[in-house]
Amino acid sequence: MHIVVLVKQIPDPDAPASAIQVNEDQRGFRVATTVKSLISPFDEQALEAALRIRDAAGPAGASVKITAMSLGRESAREVLKHALAMGADDAVLLCDGAFDGGDSFTTALALSKAMAKLEPFDLIIAGRQAADFDFGLVGVGLAELLGLPAITMAKSVEVDGRTVRVERALAEGFEMVESDLPVLVTVSNELGSPRYPSLRQMMRAGRKPIAVWTAADLGLPADSVGAAAARTDIERFIRPRFDVQCDFINGDSAQEIAATLLARLRDARIL
Repeated sequence: MHIVVLVKQIPDPDAPASAIQVNEDQRGFRVATTVKSLISPFDEQALEAALRIRDAAGPAGASVKITAMSLGRESAREVLKHALAMGADDAVLLCDGAFDGGDSFTTALALSKAMAKLEPFDLIIAGRQAADFDFGLVGVGLAELLGLPAITMAKSVEVDGRTVRVERALAEGFEMVESDLPVLVTVSNELGSPRYPSLRQMMRAGRKPIAVWTAADLGLPADSVGAAAARTDIERFIRPRFDVQCDFINGDSAQEIAATLLARLRDARIL
């Protein structure tokens, strides 16, 4: 069985807002060099889902191969090394200047061509969305391009023979869905915490090779990916502005203060 897990490198979500400089005129932003780049948390949980499938297979797990794949710049090697340290067998980086400035569609297109270049796969697992832009489009877009069924918001993923069984997290509860392989599954945070690799695993992962494929390797002309083919037009980036007004209500008693507060809330049409 061959499982492909999609991972993305993002700036540390816990970085302070002051570390992000927004340029409204150029419709872009810049992250301070002091901010670390990490694997998107949902993608880390997607990898954990793949590892749990292999663990659940017992002795047969030796025949389960897990490939981590990312589209990004050279620095994205770090998230792939993290995936290898967690337990992935192979890693593929789609890296080319032609990919710069792309959107969800061009990313899914490049990934679809990479899937064709891989050995046959049975299951694709991705995070439900990336933790930077939160679009949540690449996974389902890739399924559409490959002609695969997509099961989203997975809380758990189990494989029995050629059938995948997914428990989905919904706003009103949970739902069980089954599908024949191959299929694409996006994982939600309800899956639980991913495992943390040991120092020995991280050192071993640092010595593993990472395959690097360019647009030409995927048979994609430069004008079919990246900014040249993006279907999303960003009108502007803005930093949220919060205008906070604080009023202190005085009174001789709690009852008087409460009555004044109630009157102000009614005047403001809040109540």
